[in-house]
Amino acid sequence: MLADDASPASLRAYAYELLAWVRFLRAVDVPWYLASRVEARDFALWLKTTKKPPRQRRSDAPAPGSVNPITGKAAPGENYAARTRRHARAVIRSFYEYHRETHGRPLINSFPQGGAAEESTPNAHHNPMQPFRRPARRGTYQPKEPMPTPRIIPDQAFNDLFAALKYNRHRALIAFYISTGARASELLGVEQGLIAPEDQTIGVVRKGSQILQHLPSSADAFVWLRLYQQELRGMAPQGPDGAVVVDASPALSPTGVRRGPDGRHPRQPASRCELDPA
Repeated sequence: MLADDASPASLRAYAYELLAWVRFLRAVDVPWYLASRVEARDFALWLKTTKKPPRQRRSDAPAPGSVNPITGKAAPGENYAARTRRHARAVIRSFYEYHRETHGRPLINSFPQGGAAEESTPNAHHNPMQPFRRPARRGTYQPKEPMPTPRIIPDQAFNDLFAALKYNRHRALIAFYISTGARASELLGVEQGLIAPEDQTIGVVRKGSQILQHLPSSADAFVWLRLYQQELRGMAPQGPDGAVVVDASPALSPTGVRRGPDGRHPRQPASRCELDPA
């Protein structure tokens, strides 16, 4: 993965999945190269039934698994989600396939593939004169892919949210967030040289590929950004390499985010709780 230019966040996520598998095998006293379908089945059942390690939560945090009645977004549940279990299975399967192709062992993959590799996308380059092909059967012990639930926020609720914002900084961030579709962490890392009001675009470095991408934005977002920059005149460093989102306080922002001495937002990759079957 490192040779394929995988991001550090991906390497970290894959390492945690393999760590969980190795710890599980150690708990049942089975070497990794002797793991069979039995261990794969037990590991899948353990991931499905066990509860995630408890984390410190705010007193006003929603209950695990509850759904926001306004946005329709569900809070993380107490158990591992189906997408998490699917990712764990894919990582472990890739690990065994790599060793089979490179070292010739182990001979059996604990997590076999459901169908042929070329049938993973059976309707790619589909001929409109032919009927659609049914996708291959799911792999053994692979959770069903959850159906995404559309999440929306009513216009009146969004207007109330925007009216409740006290700072032009927050108004600019929300306006860019809605109009560009970029992640919050990507917007907080934008530099001044990547803002192009004449083209109504903003350049962000994408989280996964780390590639710079210029996204179109609304005119209102640039108006709020200009008002915010006027408030920071003489209080923040200027130049194309300077951060767009800075605070008068170099240590703590109004939103409670800890910052560095240059006012930049620290990029922290998403982490998952460490699995420990013991």
